[in-house]
Amino acid sequence: MSDDRAPNAATEAFLTHRNLLFTVAYEMLGSAADAEDVLQETWLRWAGVDLATVRDQRAYLVRITTRQALTRLRTVARRRESYVGPWLPEPLLTAPDVADDVELAESISMAMLLVLETLTPTERAVFVLREVFALDYDEIAEAVDKKVAAVRQIAHRAREHVAARRPRQAVSPAENRAALQAFQRAVDTGDVQSLLNVLAPDVVLLSDGGGVKRAVPRPLVGADKVTRLFGVGLEQVGDALSVEATQVNGHPALIIRLDGEVDGVLAVRLDQGLVTGLYYVRNPDKLSRVAYETAVSR
Repeated sequence: MSDDRAPNAATEAFLTHRNLLFTVAYEMLGSAADAEDVLQETWLRWAGVDLATVRDQRAYLVRITTRQALTRLRTVARRRESYVGPWLPEPLLTAPDVADDVELAESISMAMLLVLETLTPTERAVFVLREVFALDYDEIAEAVDKKVAAVRQIAHRAREHVAARRPRQAVSPAENRAALQAFQRAVDTGDVQSLLNVLAPDVVLLSDGGGVKRAVPRPLVGADKVTRLFGVGLEQVGDALSVEATQVNGHPALIIRLDGEVDGVLAVRLDQGLVTGLYYVRNPDKLSRVAYETAVSR
């Protein structure tokens, strides 16, 4: 009888922690598709575990997921070296309450995921597990196959690296929405001056077409340049353009449609009340997760 119950117990434990495991994998990979593949591998390994030997199922599952994500991360890193144009994370349509967990929302933001891209795979795993999911150092050491002392050093180095690159001032969800609404009005009306008013002088625009859709081939820096690009683009599309406010990766964002079809997702980074980063994902392979909400959790 115990043998019959074992698969159900394994499934129940996996499903209980699935959203957490997905979030761990996604934060390490920046790709929902890759995160789902990691979860498949995690399940296959978890299904073969003797649950009687597992003291902490959550920690054990996170450890499996982390190891699989590290393997996948090293593979995709080589793939991204040949990516056409700037690479951006895959945007997720998230529930409104995700923004209430400020730390979770920041950790999955497009801006933070791009910062995490600059870490080594092990640094990224240690940072995510410690700073976002609050795992103990000994648990992280088991997950990344390092000594605890080494993990502490890696965590310190990763924190300093991220701190130097994260937004300079925390912005409340209300301020975030207000700035995005101003930006949306400027795009809707084609008012160049209004657009300039909400852009920081050193704003950076990144667009990801994946070699399939037309996109800016390299980062565009400066409010004047970004405004001119938007001005030209708005003239070209005319009335075919429609803009919908939504929440992506725990933050307000815009879904851009042309003739009713999703053209891309525009996420923003805000520092001190101004837009400092614009992330426009047009690659069709990365837009499936804006058709429905994806559950994330800590």
